[in-house]
Amino acid sequence: MKTKILLASLLLSASALTAPAPAQAKVPPCVKGAVIGGVIGQLAAHRALAGAAVGCVGAVIVHHNRHHRRHRY
Repeated sequence: MKTKILLASLLLSASALTAPAPAQAKVPPCVKGAVIGGVIGQLAAHRALAGAAVGCVGAVIVHHNRHHRRHRY
């Protein structure tokens, strides 16, 4: 059962990453980071929630830095 859930989450995250650009632009960075972090956390150490939290925070930080770099001048 765990294998099926893990496979389904991998397929969902892969489809979210390969979606066309307009669909990606509408997804908040925290959601995208949480999905990727959750999958990696589950695969690495069976800690999906911790991975999702770290992925969410990391994505928000990256998004914030990119925004400031783009609008600096």
